Amino acid sequence: MGSPMESGVDVLIVGAGPTGLFAAYYAGFRGLSTAIVDSLPEAGGQVTAMYPEKLIYDVGGFPAVRGRDLIKGLVEQAGQWDPTYLLGRKAEALTTTDSGLEMTLDGGEVVRAGAVLITAGIGEFTPRPLPAGDGWLGRGLVHFVPALDAHAGQDVVVVGGGDSAFDWVLALQPIANSVALVHRRARFRAAESIVRQAREGGARIITDAEVTALRDRDGELAEVELELKGGERVVLPAQTVVAALGFTADLGPIENWGLKIDHRAIAVDSTMATARDRVFAAGDVAAYPGKVKLIATGFGEAATAINNIAVTLNPDAHLFPGHSSNAE
Repeated sequence: MGSPMESGVDVLIVGAGPTGLFAAYYAGFRGLSTAIVDSLPEAGGQVTAMYPEKLIYDVGGFPAVRGRDLIKGLVEQAGQWDPTYLLGRKAEALTTTDSGLEMTLDGGEVVRAGAVLITAGIGEFTPRPLPAGDGWLGRGLVHFVPALDAHAGQDVVVVGGGDSAFDWVLALQPIANSVALVHRRARFRAAESIVRQAREGGARIITDAEVTALRDRDGELAEVELELKGGERVVLPAQTVVAALGFTADLGPIENWGLKIDHRAIAVDSTMATARDRVFAAGDVAAYPGKVKLIATGFGEAATAINNIAVTLNPDAHLFPGHSSNAE
C-alpha cells in the first residue's frame, strides 16, 4: 500500500491503543486497508504511556499480562495486515467528500478514508505538573516509567496517592535502591490492598507532606526537600522523582467533528455508529447505556464497528464474515 496521503485507505483509525490496534487487525481480516493516527509517539495509547509495566487482569485468556506485552502482541497481530502508522500526529479536521471522508492532520497532510473509527480512549491527556518540579522534567523528573531498568539501583521518590502512584512503587521496589512515596494528604485514593502491599514491601510512605524543592549535585538530581504538616523539613535522596498526580483529558478537535458528545465521550448506537455518516467509535471513547469501560469491552466493540464499516463500504458484504479460526 502506498502512502495513505496519496492513495487513501478504507478505514482511518484515530487512536493506537488496544482497541485501535485490535480494530486494525480485524479490518485486515475483513480485507480492509487501514491507517492509524495517534498523537503519542508510540503505539499503545494509555497502556504504553502510563502503565507499561503494570499487570492487567481483565483481558480474556490471560490470568495476568504486563501492559507492554499486551501491546507487543496487539502490534504483532495487526502487523500481519501492514497497517500504516501515523504516530506523533494529531487528527485535526474531518471533512465529508463525495467519495468518503478526509482527515486533516497537524502539518496540513490530508488522509482520505472510506470510514473513520475513533478509538481515542480518554482523548488527549496531559499530566498534572509538580509545582516544585518546574524545569526538572527530563532531568530526573518523570510522569511515567516506560522502562523500569533505567531506575535500577536508584533512590526514587513517587509523588501522589492514587493507584498509579502505588503501581509505580510496587514496580520499582524490586530493582531500586530505595522507594519513597509522598502524598499531601493522610488518606489515599488508591485501593487499601495496594497500599498495604507497598508498606509490606518496604516502601517509605510519607503523608501530609508537600515537595518544596528538587536539588542537584554536579548537574544531576540528587535530593528532594519535603515540608511536613507543622512545618518540619525532610530531605530524601532521589535520582528520580515520579510525579504521579493524575492528568487532565479532553477530546480536543474531535469535539468539533459534528458528533454527539456526552461527558467527554461519543454517543454511538448498537453498530458503534456515531451521529455522523461513516464515522464510528469504539473503546473508552464510545458511550451508550450500560457501557462498561474495559479493554475486553473495547475488543468486542472494535469487531462490531469494523464489521458494520465493511457493510457500509460494500453493501453486498456480509455483516458476519465467519470465524477467523475458519480462515485459511
